Amino acid sequence: MASKSSPAPPPPILCASFNQDNSCFAIGTRDGVRVFDARTGRLFYERHMGSFSIVEMLFSSSLLAIVGAGEQPSLSPRRLCLFDTVTEATRRELNFLTSILAVRLNRKRLIVVLQDKTYIYDLNSVAILDTIDTVPNPKGLCAFSPSSDACYLALPASKTKGSVLIYNTIEIFSLCQIDAHQRPLAAIAFSSSGMYLATASEQGTIIRVHLVSQATKSSNANRPCSMLGSMIPDKINGALESAHHHVLHNAAPQGMKSYAIIHSADKVGSTMQMSTSAIRYVLQSMS
Repeated sequence: MASKSSPAPPPPILCASFNQDNSCFAIGTRDGVRVFDARTGRLFYERHMGSFSIVEMLFSSSLLAIVGAGEQPSLSPRRLCLFDTVTEATRRELNFLTSILAVRLNRKRLIVVLQDKTYIYDLNSVAILDTIDTVPNPKGLCAFSPSSDACYLALPASKTKGSVLIYNTIEIFSLCQIDAHQRPLAAIAFSSSGMYLATASEQGTIIRVHLVSQATKSSNANRPCSMLGSMIPDKINGALESAHHHVLHNAAPQGMKSYAIIHSADKVGSTMQMSTSAIRYVLQSMS
């Protein structure tokens, strides 16, 4: 009797990301893209069309921003495709001189991150609005608020310490810089409203949460907002006003990379209360 052949293993996952309200998540594999319901795990959409290293959704719409992994000539890592899952047609393509490291979008803006440049586009017209020269950013580290009102972009501002540049992508200007950590950044994330920014350093044991509106009150927007995030001696670290700055110690094991999605952060009395369910972490091994 012939033995039954075992089913083929699923293709390796090259990327995974939640949409802006965390209701869905999308993955890119060596044979295509898939979109799932985050609550039930049900498969929403699947298309076999090659290897993809970036797949980003626009909320629960039919728009995907996808970037090839370079394993097929037609799927260059330097080309961004805005793809419609209903018509299964490409709406627009954007080509760059170097590989695309990250893509973020909300209902008004499209952000494309390269190693030393970040591009801001109007999502509806796909017209370029600004180009930001950045410090070398080989991991494509960035955060973008899903809110159309507080439409902020956060990027690393230093190679040697955990400084963050916050950029207003609606009015197109640099809002401020926050010195969040002494060591370089490992992860940054905005809350859904864009009011709070969470940062983590490379040591992976401390996450700080900053109130963005307080950063805008610096007398010079180009200077670090030391009240929020400067690394100061531990013996006076408690002097920071807790309503504006929250520190989580040992939030992720050392040697792991974490992405924080802040669902809420409420001020109760003179402190900011954050329950376990308020911050959601996606942990994966360092590559």
